[in-house]
Amino acid sequence: MRFITAEDIEKFVSPRDLVEALRDGFEQGCEAPLRSHFNMERSNEDDATFLIMPAWQKDGAAGVKIAAVVPGNSARNLPAVSGTYVLLDAVTGQPSAVIDGTKLTTRRTAAASALACDYLARKDTSDMVMVGSGAMAPQLIKAHASVRPIKNVTIWNRNPEKAAKLATEIAELGFNAKGTDDLEAACKTADLISCATLSTEPLVHGDWLREGTHVDLVGAFKPTMRETDDEVMQKCRIYVDSFEGASAEGGDVVQAINSGAIAKSDIIGDLFGLTRGQVKGRETDSECTVFKSVGHSLEDFVAAVAVVKAVEK
Repeated sequence: MRFITAEDIEKFVSPRDLVEALRDGFEQGCEAPLRSHFNMERSNEDDATFLIMPAWQKDGAAGVKIAAVVPGNSARNLPAVSGTYVLLDAVTGQPSAVIDGTKLTTRRTAAASALACDYLARKDTSDMVMVGSGAMAPQLIKAHASVRPIKNVTIWNRNPEKAAKLATEIAELGFNAKGTDDLEAACKTADLISCATLSTEPLVHGDWLREGTHVDLVGAFKPTMRETDDEVMQKCRIYVDSFEGASAEGGDVVQAINSGAIAKSDIIGDLFGLTRGQVKGRETDSECTVFKSVGHSLEDFVAAVAVVKAVEK
């Protein structure tokens, strides 16, 4: 059985490699039941969440991710999301690889957002705002830059020092990067706004969006969480990673539906429909679009298979 580390994933698989693997994966599909998630109560901090995400292909490999989302890890300088992925042999069902699930999760999540961006963001998208500076942030920046000519990156975090620190790291990769404490001003000039937080209140507002903006929402994976207000959902053409997951768990979508701001029918399409050509992505340079992801076990499965193939080359 092969053990694949976070370093292996970074070394052998590029952001664009994963984008293309997910494009093929969503187009082809696999068996992927809705994930199971359980609330783990904590006495002195926000509750944690335990996730189990299985997936398999008919007559093919199978796998499962076991993950925990622990908001309190921010104070410990640890990723909020951690986990392990176990890939099973297609013939025998025996474990064939154990993969660092934390790195796999951040990389596949970023790749899914970039895949959506490839259908939904303007071709000339160059100015990006990153809301949040945790483990997801650098992966999202690099993934989006693999499908669009991102040059300028402005980073916001409730803690300005963390935003400035990440900006320094991102600048070393060749981006024109800076931190900011004025999220509104940054959003008003952005082509792309990507959010990866555990916020329970809106951070980005609809009246901040200029024509043609694409909004990428990665956080708020519970119905009680949200990163945007209802006006963002009303102003944008809405897309999700999967109808089933986002309409049940994506806080930005769920709360906007519950408030009456939008209806389920306002969700235009998901990554299955986009990759299969069943729904249209961006149609004009002036329209605003939003992509809400909550994660799908297909993404982990496809990414795990791609990582193992890349490492074995």
